[in-house]
Amino acid sequence: MAERSSTGLLTMMLEPTPALAMTLPAEVREKLAELELELSEGDITQKGYEKKRGKLLAPYIPQIQGVDPSLQIDNRIQASSQVALQGSKSNKSRAANTRDERFRSDLHTEAVQAALAKYKERKMPMPSKRRSVLVQSSVEACTPPDTSSASEDEGSLRRQGRLTTSTPYQGHSHPAVEHWFNRVIQGSSVTTTNTTAHAALNVNAAATALADLMAHTHLEKHTDLVSFSFLICPSLIHPRPPSISQSICLHMPTSHLRHHNYLHFFPSVFLYMFFFLVMFMSSQPFFLSFHLHKTHFIGVPVNSRVSNKIQQLLNTLKRPKRPPLREFFVDDFEELLDVQQPDPNQPKPEGQQMCPLEGEPLGVVTNWPPSLPAALQRWGTTQPKSPCLTALDNAGKPVYTLTYGKLWTRSQKLAYTLLNKLSSRNEPLLVPGDRVALVFPNNDPVMFMVAFYGCLLAELVPVPIEVPLTRKDAGSQQIGFLLGSCGVTLALTTDACQKGLPKAQTGEVATFKGWPRLLWFVTDGKHVVKPPKDWHPPIREASNDIAYIEYKTSKEGSTMGITVSHSAMLAHCHALTQACGYTEGETITNVLDFKREAGLWHGVLTSVMNRMHVISIPYSLMKVNPLSWIMKVHTYKARVAVVKSRDMHWSLLAQRDQRDISLSSLPKKLLLIWSISSCDAFLNVFQSRGLRPEVICPCASSSEAMTVAIRRPPEMGVPPPGKAVLSMGGLSHGVIRVDTEEKLSVLTVQDVGQVMPGALVCVVRAEGIPYLCQTDEVGEICVSSGSTGVAYYGLPGMTKNIFETVPVTPSGIPISGRPFTRTSLLGFVGPDSLVFVVGKMDGLMVVSGRRHNADDVVATALAVEPMKFVYRGRIAVFSVSVLHDERIVVVAEQRPDASEEDSFQWMSRVLQAIDSIHQVGVYCLALVPANTLPKAPLGGIHISETKQRFLEGALHPCNVLMCPHTCVTNLPKPRQKQPEVGPASMIVGNLVAGKRIAQACGRDLGQLEDNDQARKFLYIQDVLQWRAQATPDHPLFLVLNAKGTVSSSASCLQLHKRAERVAAALMGRLNTGDHVALVYPPGIDLIATFYGCLYAGCVPVTVRPPHPQNLATTLPTVKMIVEVSKSVCILTTQAITKLLKSKEAAAAVDIKSWPTVLDTDDLPRKKSPQMYKPPTPEMLAYLDFSVSTTGILAGVKMSHAATSALCRSIKLQCELYPSRQIAICLDPYCGLGFALWCLCSVYSGHQSILVPPLELESNASLWLAAVSQYKVRVTFCSYSVMEMCTKGLGSQTEALRLRNVNLSCVRTCMVVAEERPRIALTQSFSKIFKDLGLSPRAVSTTFGCRVNVAICLQVGPLGTAGPDPTTVYVDMRALRHDRVRLVERGSPHSLPLMESGKILPGVKVIIANTETKGPLGDSHLGEIWVSSPHNATGYYTVYGEEALHADHFNTKLSFGDTQTVWARTGYLGFLRRTELTDASGERHDALYVVGSLDETLELRGMRYHPIDIETSVIRSHKSIAECAVFTWTNLLVVVVELEGSEQEALDLVALVTNVVLEEHYLIVGVVVVVDPGVIPINSRGEKQRMHLRDGFLADQLDPIYVAYNM
Repeated sequence: MAERSSTGLLTMMLEPTPALAMTLPAEVREKLAELELELSEGDITQKGYEKKRGKLLAPYIPQIQGVDPSLQIDNRIQASSQVALQGSKSNKSRAANTRDERFRSDLHTEAVQAALAKYKERKMPMPSKRRSVLVQSSVEACTPPDTSSASEDEGSLRRQGRLTTSTPYQGHSHPAVEHWFNRVIQGSSVTTTNTTAHAALNVNAAATALADLMAHTHLEKHTDLVSFSFLICPSLIHPRPPSISQSICLHMPTSHLRHHNYLHFFPSVFLYMFFFLVMFMSSQPFFLSFHLHKTHFIGVPVNSRVSNKIQQLLNTLKRPKRPPLREFFVDDFEELLDVQQPDPNQPKPEGQQMCPLEGEPLGVVTNWPPSLPAALQRWGTTQPKSPCLTALDNAGKPVYTLTYGKLWTRSQKLAYTLLNKLSSRNEPLLVPGDRVALVFPNNDPVMFMVAFYGCLLAELVPVPIEVPLTRKDAGSQQIGFLLGSCGVTLALTTDACQKGLPKAQTGEVATFKGWPRLLWFVTDGKHVVKPPKDWHPPIREASNDIAYIEYKTSKEGSTMGITVSHSAMLAHCHALTQACGYTEGETITNVLDFKREAGLWHGVLTSVMNRMHVISIPYSLMKVNPLSWIMKVHTYKARVAVVKSRDMHWSLLAQRDQRDISLSSLPKKLLLIWSISSCDAFLNVFQSRGLRPEVICPCASSSEAMTVAIRRPPEMGVPPPGKAVLSMGGLSHGVIRVDTEEKLSVLTVQDVGQVMPGALVCVVRAEGIPYLCQTDEVGEICVSSGSTGVAYYGLPGMTKNIFETVPVTPSGIPISGRPFTRTSLLGFVGPDSLVFVVGKMDGLMVVSGRRHNADDVVATALAVEPMKFVYRGRIAVFSVSVLHDERIVVVAEQRPDASEEDSFQWMSRVLQAIDSIHQVGVYCLALVPANTLPKAPLGGIHISETKQRFLEGALHPCNVLMCPHTCVTNLPKPRQKQPEVGPASMIVGNLVAGKRIAQACGRDLGQLEDNDQARKFLYIQDVLQWRAQATPDHPLFLVLNAKGTVSSSASCLQLHKRAERVAAALMGRLNTGDHVALVYPPGIDLIATFYGCLYAGCVPVTVRPPHPQNLATTLPTVKMIVEVSKSVCILTTQAITKLLKSKEAAAAVDIKSWPTVLDTDDLPRKKSPQMYKPPTPEMLAYLDFSVSTTGILAGVKMSHAATSALCRSIKLQCELYPSRQIAICLDPYCGLGFALWCLCSVYSGHQSILVPPLELESNASLWLAAVSQYKVRVTFCSYSVMEMCTKGLGSQTEALRLRNVNLSCVRTCMVVAEERPRIALTQSFSKIFKDLGLSPRAVSTTFGCRVNVAICLQVGPLGTAGPDPTTVYVDMRALRHDRVRLVERGSPHSLPLMESGKILPGVKVIIANTETKGPLGDSHLGEIWVSSPHNATGYYTVYGEEALHADHFNTKLSFGDTQTVWARTGYLGFLRRTELTDASGERHDALYVVGSLDETLELRGMRYHPIDIETSVIRSHKSIAECAVFTWTNLLVVVVELEGSEQEALDLVALVTNVVLEEHYLIVGVVVVVDPGVIPINSRGEKQRMHLRDGFLADQLDPIYVAYNM
């Protein structure tokens, strides 16, 4: 049963010392082990366990004379079943550990234990973390996963810190826990215990024992081979159909893991994944064997760490989720989120309508002062020696006692000084009614009181605020806004405080962020002036003018100022005096913050009204000694103590060290401020010391309404206190149900007494119109009285809503003529007109229509063992809005000594407990290092600031667990594929609907008349020979080096001569048709040898040379291409020849299997006998090998006819002639890059300025400088080049302009790519270089792919080839359904797409359905098919996937035009007819490429493009440099590169999950955070997602963090 109170000291438990544990008889140890087992299985309750255990151990523990063993307070006693105190530690450490007990959860431990018992078997995959990110890395500190709820000290019975010769459970003959391990590692010695194997090994015991063994075994020492074998029969646990093979033998390879940066994850991974995977998946017995080899064992095997975790996650997800998925509505385009339908069975209020509750009338007091300043004047003059306030220091010693006489005179001095001695430009700085900030530390109540009353006497309005310690204090900026809106110009403070404030360089107090400019005035004696004899402060009757402004922080973090009038202040003092029975001259102790709320009302205002003596106890003293307030009550014989419920929690444990405290003098009142909890625990402990039950008076208050209700002492003739046991399920629906059935989910609340005198109270609906609630309904309490706050300063709208509420009956009639103030307290009125409070509006979280209170969730979390885990009980609970619903986030500070294993276990148990008790899922559970959460002024957690940091990714947690799968139940329904429509209706449908078939073509080659001399030649090599004769000295190529100078060049004749030499060298050696690999750096050599091969009748294959610094990864690719292309010879340079045969190369590949390697650097100058003439243009000219974005190495065959057609098409599109110059900054090895380097210049005769992209790494401006120098009109580059320029030169445009770089000559800059155009990059490139004259219309894109390297090329606006590239905005949601719907720019879910360029002459394109192969209409997304003379003729081979793709090059439509032969590009896209016209006057058809079909992710029946998800993710946090996504077994895996410190790694997990949910309606399964540069990219700058996926599954990424979202 859950009680939100300190349940106090639960049954104390005996704790054997380690020495004693060793001397216990075997049968006792055996019985203890059995008990542990029963407890861990949930067979007995915690209470029963403790009782039996106490009995077993009692005879063996020496008793203290005359004291019951169960009450002995020494190092053997444990405070509760939750927190075990280390038996062997000294008293000092014990005291340190007991601190946790003060934060004891308010929920019954038994409820949480019972809830957790249900979940015993379920485990979750533990996140992987790099060692540098771990908070804790020592193996000793790793606590094993303890599946029992037993405490750590009990471990002394079953394990020692290191394994000695006695293994865990040694000497037990317990049948369920047999020794299935036959050897144990201890240093290098091996101990054995011979036992019989037992078939029905108990799973929990096995898990615990194995974990103990693993966690405490020093695996880093060298040991001999050790095997563990055991037999599991999961059928004993969960009978399931078998789904895995019946025998699994798991061998753990360790050598390749030796250098991994992982903590010892063996126990956790084995336990969490494999063990439970086996247990859940099969009913067959398994045999598992482990081999630990003689190596350093760090990390775990590949398949175990990644694949099994994900498999485990999948198994978890396969189990039915508790919240039912409701019906959804979805049409073709819209994805409608599930609307939460109210549950028909949910409880509804059934009571009568409540009647407003009236407090007793305010009594008439004779001689009552007309105002508070008048009261001060009276006591200051008539009783000047009477003590008013005693301040204590951090040691609890009195520092100073302020008398009423002193308070009166010092306040007068300050009032006079403020009004008369502060001036600006000969005008007084302050006039009555001005607001003044009071900035006083929490340990100086005396100075604060003087300043407060000084302001009242001067008729100024004090605004007490916290001392800003740093310029970035939590909430400090909001306080600044409040001061600004109140028009505060002066701040009062003490000398010591002013010296401690952050200073600017001038020595003045720094201006804090968001604060107005303030003048700081020190109120210490030497700065204030004695007023002249004839000056007297004006003492007026209490009016409705503002007396003071109290600040309040809202749930969202904004700060409001609540104005309190003089009359309300006086009425509130009157009401408190009457309700609390205050009398003149009595003593009270105050533990609360004296600057605001109850601390101010009782300790500063009402006390002066009644000439009381206040003992102010600073928070710093409470931290050191939680019992100090009780001691001071005792010392000063105080009649009243004002404390918070937290202070009572703190005192509970500390009381054990203090035997001599008597509470018989304890006040007639113990005012318990803001506690909805039961005070029973406190009472139980202190009753024996003289505490009377009737003195505890809980009260309820809020900043707006001040005190709402307070329990009166019994002598006032009030009914006895009430207690209610309420169903949490009912409360979540806002209904009061007294719970009898379900003992787990209940909340025990006590009343907060009766309504204040003179007040009228009612309860209204919290949301919407303030209708009166029914008697069994929870709502917001509203108060109407003369003693509430008046307004929010400067916020009339919010004031009307809160301070001027008019409650109405269900028929809409106001219940009273007077306005009410909303208190932000949620509660109800119980029997005997007692007020009950169950929560605050600030802590309210509405999840799927049900209400949950943050305080309740905190209490549940704190009840989960091991409670020693949470540092000082600091837990924050709040909700964030994700995908149109609130999601609960729990953030806790973990103790510095907590291990990874502890934290993960604690997190999973917290999730289970909250799920069980509150029936709500936690969306995110984050653990942060101790002392890192933003603090509220008096030590609590600043919730709104914590939430802000969470949403901004600035929380820096050290552990995160996301559970979106269980929480998010309002996703759209998975898409169902519609039955296919037949061909006839499809075509008719297109025409009827006005949608034309999506097809388009470039200009017709036949009709283009041009005096193209090269057309006469069928073969490209013939063109070169012709040019060598016709224009021998015409320069064709210039190659630039990093300095921008020409490193080599070639004219037509020079190129021809060099090609002849190569041909001569080959003709003697090779046969016609042999394949030759050309392994050259970018340059003339590559081009010359290419033509040399054609001259000799060989088939050239261009291959990128290996990188000398990275042979291990680049050389295997070279080898693969050489082998796959069946090359019989490698042509290369002398340097690369040496590299291919070097020792380093031998480490990467088998260098003996290279074919003949020919060094072409010094070939003899001789002509080949004759040129080879191919018999037909359809013969193979060259092979083009490339790695696709999906990681497949594919070589396409290009015939001579296709080569010539390609060159002609590009020539016509780009208008290339011998007089032209073009600049190319591309790699020359494949695709369009190769064609532009090696083919086009020879065919068209133009001069190519070649800039190898590699040179840009040492000189980023090389390409642009060359373009400017040669005044190039047309230039080509890749995305990686563009990115290099954007990042490298973004801030250097001014320097480039001074170097005379001018890009106004550029007509077209084309980006060569096989992907969707990257709009953001092209736009930023245009923007940056606009200053250098680059036309914003110049940048465009091209599109080609394996089947056709050049489908689209855009030529810029100055030419005649066509209109500007167009950009459209499409609906991303429609795109997932393969529909294209155009939307306006900026509309939600809009995705900008840029046209991929103009279709080349001779090229026809059609959009086809990927499955039916039928033509599609304009509004559909489909596969782009292409028909053109320069299509490749087929794959030479697709490495690894030979049988696939057979129809890629010659496929036909299933209906419509069934004659044309098309090639399938493998890319999805759509066509759109634009309003623009091209040169021929035709309307322009724009082709839009959306993405590669192979890379699309099929999730929830919809098609997602990785780039869209990646764009969202990159936008979610400034530290995400790059991102890639892929799927694995229906799980979405997101890999992000972290560009920042590793402590930010875990911040990204929640942000990534949120953004993908919000924008794509997908749940991320795994988030992997890696270092920059880990995501592989090919030479074109395209992400290699499949390589990344393989690396992830093979565990080769060395991730910083891997999070598995549950």
